Amino acid sequence: MLQNKEDVIKLIRSDEKMMEIIKAASSLDLPDWWICAGFVRSKIWDTLHGFDRTETPDVDVIYFDNTNIDENVEKGLESNLKHLMPDIPWSVKNQARMHVMNHFPPYASSKDAFSKFPETATALGVKLDKDDHLVLASPCGIEDVLHLELKPTPYFTETKERAAIYRDRMMKKNWKAIWHKLKVHY
Repeated sequence: MLQNKEDVIKLIRSDEKMMEIIKAASSLDLPDWWICAGFVRSKIWDTLHGFDRTETPDVDVIYFDNTNIDENVEKGLESNLKHLMPDIPWSVKNQARMHVMNHFPPYASSKDAFSKFPETATALGVKLDKDDHLVLASPCGIEDVLHLELKPTPYFTETKERAAIYRDRMMKKNWKAIWHKLKVHY
């Protein structure tokens, strides 16, 4: 039973494939890096549904470097990761430039960026610290993902436009078709 962050860290640590992916991302030595979103969320939901492992459309590696926001750097980093683990669908994004893509004010850090993801259950990140300890960040809390609840992050409740983006995303993602125990809040 998953009840808190420590349980989630133990769950991830016990998954050899996830740890291999995290170590590959760590090898890039990026500033303020995390693997976030579905990589963590789906593992939790799979476990709570008794699934072995569902298909992951991508592994989101984010970092924050406002000294170089060239998208080509991100593509080069993806290429490095594909060389290390070619079977993984890597996606690398510098959060110092992603606010422009999302039409939001600039982010202060990677954690600030993923605190502004549409749903709380996806606003999660995991990484290895300098001492190779697994760190889990959940700026919007861990309760919603553990209770299988899909709710908008506070950022996505601030305006009608962002609330509409959240609702549209819930309809398009249709995660309930995979994880039937989910409770979706609109």
